[in-house]
Amino acid sequence: MPHSATVDLTGKVAVVTGSGRGLGLAYASALAAAGAAVVVNDIDEDIVQKAADTIVEAGGRAVSEAVAVGTAEAADRLVGRAVSAFGRLDVLVTNAGILRDRVLWKMTDEDFDAVVATHLNGTFTCARAAAVRMREQGEGGRLILVGSPAGQRGNFGQTNYAAAKAGIAAMARTWSMELAKADITVNAIVPVAATAMTETIPVFAPYVEAMRRGEPLPDALRKGEGFGTAEDCAALVPFLASDAARGITGQCVGIGGDRLALWSHPREVATAYADGGWTPDTIAAAWHTSVGREPQTVGIPAPKLPETR
Repeated sequence: MPHSATVDLTGKVAVVTGSGRGLGLAYASALAAAGAAVVVNDIDEDIVQKAADTIVEAGGRAVSEAVAVGTAEAADRLVGRAVSAFGRLDVLVTNAGILRDRVLWKMTDEDFDAVVATHLNGTFTCARAAAVRMREQGEGGRLILVGSPAGQRGNFGQTNYAAAKAGIAAMARTWSMELAKADITVNAIVPVAATAMTETIPVFAPYVEAMRRGEPLPDALRKGEGFGTAEDCAALVPFLASDAARGITGQCVGIGGDRLALWSHPREVATAYADGGWTPDTIAAAWHTSVGREPQTVGIPAPKLPETR
């Protein structure tokens, strides 16, 4: 049943990884605007300090911690910074990420490992450290993991990134069960926005440039593609961090532009049966008229956009 709980994070403390700019800064700023104290994180000391200063100048509470996520030591530093600066930890947002796009036959071990270390290991180590602290506090908490459409559907040239983001969605479902008794909810968000990552996509480039000139994005983008600004995605984070979302866990929630969406979990969509079990020949005979009649699509659908001038 719907309820009318307000989004007030006064007294709450959050860590947002990769929040020196872009989506991460938008998330941190939205949390601070809702009343939370925030630990801002990035690998660049100047950038992360500037981000924290921006939040403080806007009336929020924030401190910075420059460290690359991926290791247990980095995770402990972030949780420790929250506790030393603000006395506790209530919310973790695992936003830090990098790209090393290559097709399979050109992707190096270094390309693969770097992306997995930041996205997947970074999410795991930070979530583990946060869960330990939240369970010690005994007052519940919120883990908000950042996924991607690439992790939901796959994406050409993104073996490493798509695999890591798919793993993050699986982590959200798993941890939602493991942490339920501790009143810690775990959800993954699936944002789509104009960022340094997406502006390199040719079909979006002219719209991003127009947006920078102050021109509004068309409905074909904001509604049809669910594509907008980083700030458009930010509202979902304080909502999931608040009491208004206390019963929501194990979900993958999409947001972008004017669109809010709930992603389905992987599930069986067709079944067939053979008395005594299957053989290669009986599968071959039955495939196209039974479970293989409507194969699932892959990849992020191509945007349907009006022509730009």
